[in-house]
Amino acid sequence: MLKQHATIFRRLKMLCDAFLIIAAFFLAYRVREQSGEPIWALKEMLWVIPIQIGLWLSSLYLFNMYTSFRLKGIPHIILIIIKSCLLSIFLFGSVIYLFRLTHVSRVFVLLSFFYASLLILSEKVVVLSLLRNLRRKGFNFREIMVVGTGPRARRFINQIDKHREFGLNIKGLIDADPDKVGEKFAGYPVIGTLKDIPEILRNNAINHIFYIVPHSWLKQIEESVLYCETVGVRVSVAVDHFNLTVARAHVEEFLGVPMIRLESTPDRAWDLMLKRLVDVVLSLGAVLLLLPLFILCAIIIKVTSPGPIFFIQERSGVNGRRFRLYKLRTMGVGAESELDNLKKYNEMQGPVFKMKNDPRVTFFGKWLRKLSIDELPQLWNVMKGDMSLVGPRPPIPTEVEQYDHWQRRRLSMRPGLTCVWQIKGRNKIVDFDEWMQMDLQYIDNWSLGLDAKIIMKTVPVVLFGIGAK
Repeated sequence: MLKQHATIFRRLKMLCDAFLIIAAFFLAYRVREQSGEPIWALKEMLWVIPIQIGLWLSSLYLFNMYTSFRLKGIPHIILIIIKSCLLSIFLFGSVIYLFRLTHVSRVFVLLSFFYASLLILSEKVVVLSLLRNLRRKGFNFREIMVVGTGPRARRFINQIDKHREFGLNIKGLIDADPDKVGEKFAGYPVIGTLKDIPEILRNNAINHIFYIVPHSWLKQIEESVLYCETVGVRVSVAVDHFNLTVARAHVEEFLGVPMIRLESTPDRAWDLMLKRLVDVVLSLGAVLLLLPLFILCAIIIKVTSPGPIFFIQERSGVNGRRFRLYKLRTMGVGAESELDNLKKYNEMQGPVFKMKNDPRVTFFGKWLRKLSIDELPQLWNVMKGDMSLVGPRPPIPTEVEQYDHWQRRRLSMRPGLTCVWQIKGRNKIVDFDEWMQMDLQYIDNWSLGLDAKIIMKTVPVVLFGIGAK
């Protein structure tokens, strides 16, 4: 019955969204018409409506808009709508391009998607607020049981109590120890043992059972879990059996086998895809824009110093995968062979070599380094996929060999042209561990917004040569 109710509610939400998409279409058409801009007759544009409805509903479904609202917040809903809108616009634009529909007004299309986003968002916020208000007043609750009375179970119960808007009402607790029956934990009574679960389910309308138990209990709870499967009661088993400090746990099915996936790097596929798209577009645009500067620098390097224009070096990328990194040459030929003699002047604590007034650097090379122009050929590495615009700087393999185990996690994300270290002083930071901590903090808090912020802060750092040597 609950599954049928969920299906009906999901279809109602999709039907409501379809009406809002149609309303957005007519609103956009009216606004475009009122602007005085030429536009095709309404009857000749109606074919757009079913395509937009199909794209919108498919995208919203793909990004889990039509799953339960109980655990969704408004920021989560906004993010889903933004992703769905961008994907729908991209696919609709592809349809226009493939079928050469040049008569379709781009402004009208963007307006219709914009108005649809606003209407759908308004509808979701109203529905979410209404449902949560009803739950606070005691309506629309789901009866649940919690198996376990340990510290993890107590923390789980406290979170449920803090979020009454989720609509979860704890009927009671279950424990393996019969002596605990009748006692109270975290304000709720222990109403039975594992063996009592079948009888409790027969006498009570329980929607969901949460097993928050130690991993040593897994064998003990098997029988009751299988019983719940038989009678159709939903079960959730907590999998936070490891004391993780960084990694996030995800439950997934692979080849029919349920698995716990531990992820210590960003795993938001859509955001990572957008990051890659931004990398390609911006790096390609930068190469075309800076081509005259590349040519000028190449001529000066060739005239002022014998040797090749580019310095090519092997670096370590994602998970230690090696690639060839490109830079404009700033040192004389054979500079690498002189490194051993200069290591005693290293100003960086750790495996990285940094030296002020490095004698191997040419006069023009000093200016290239100060303005970071020598790094610009790495835009090619970005386009190839070896690097990203933002990410930890790619290390030399010999440096990686000297990393402590915790430092190797900085290799878990694609290296970048700029990074947090770049905008916080670059060579002014001499503590290698501090540099590594910055990279790990970036990985743990990564978002597209953070990348944009780092790129914007990189511009003045490069222009004024802050922290460069």
